[in-house]
Amino acid sequence: VQLQASGGGLVQAGGSLRLSCIASGRAFSRHVMGWFRQAPGKERQFVAAISWSGESTLYADSVKGRFTIARDNAKNTVSLQMDSLKPEDTAVYSCAADRNSYNERRSRDVRLYDYWGQGTQVTVSS
Repeated sequence: VQLQASGGGLVQAGGSLRLSCIASGRAFSRHVMGWFRQAPGKERQFVAAISWSGESTLYADSVKGRFTIARDNAKNTVSLQMDSLKPEDTAVYSCAADRNSYNERRSRDVRLYDYWGQGTQVTVSS
């Protein structure tokens, strides 16, 4: 699976951005998809994940209620709608795919994802 993320940019605090990730290769629908972010000088952290079917979603506490993850298996895409953005959301955002089953514990773990796309920069100004 190859992944390509897009949609980052510069936005003022309180604004919105929508990130997209398109996958190529087989069996996209059989991968858990996740979004992660990495701010300068910090470790990569979990943001959101979605199960194969899209029925189950998982969010980091810091983004719950503001971000929404969704997927379209027919188009091999996963998106991250980010609303009410804060300066602390500034980071490089990357999408990732996990071949294993959705699990609320493992789907947060950056180490367990198999495929990664390049990141897209999100900058939120105050």
